[in-house]
Amino acid sequence: MDGIRLIVGLGNPGPEHVLDRHNAGFWFVDAVAQAHGATLTREGKFFGAVGRARIAGEPVFLLEPATWMNRSGQAVAALANFYRIAPAQMLVVHDELDLPPGQVKLKCGGGHAGHNGLKDIQARLGSADFWRLRFGIGHPRTLQLNQEVVDFVLHRPTREQHEAIDAAIDRALACLPELVAGQPEAAMAKLHVRGA
Repeated sequence: MDGIRLIVGLGNPGPEHVLDRHNAGFWFVDAVAQAHGATLTREGKFFGAVGRARIAGEPVFLLEPATWMNRSGQAVAALANFYRIAPAQMLVVHDELDLPPGQVKLKCGGGHAGHNGLKDIQARLGSADFWRLRFGIGHPRTLQLNQEVVDFVLHRPTREQHEAIDAAIDRALACLPELVAGQPEAAMAKLHVRGA
């Protein structure tokens, strides 16, 4: 199968981080699980919470690493190696400082732009050729905040920002059937059509 077989949401574990901007990847995987009737269960050998969903008639693994963000690759590599899932069959979902809240972009490959979760995944897989779904959270500079990036990502967005991110999550959910079916161009056309 050429489509997505593993969807990984990036975030930090623990109730104190549930609403942090840095946990946008977890928010998306939670939404996928809810939309497709999947349950995430902690699996020690995969260092995270794992679920199985059926999307567009195909089985897809869901993963939320229980490691800290900068060790996300430990969980991704463990599950991918066990089930023989290639990087090109993975969708890694994460927060993106360079996009405003409400924007979401899909791309394959590229650098990590300082994102510690992506950096560790690339190192552990020995490849950057996985798909990324990037949810905009804004940047403290562009939002006129006198706040360090590290502090910014570990705090919750405003209500308006959260609503914009939730709307982006809904748009991304609608593109999953195309991604799972191995039609990334169709997914991108659908996702990016609004200029979001």
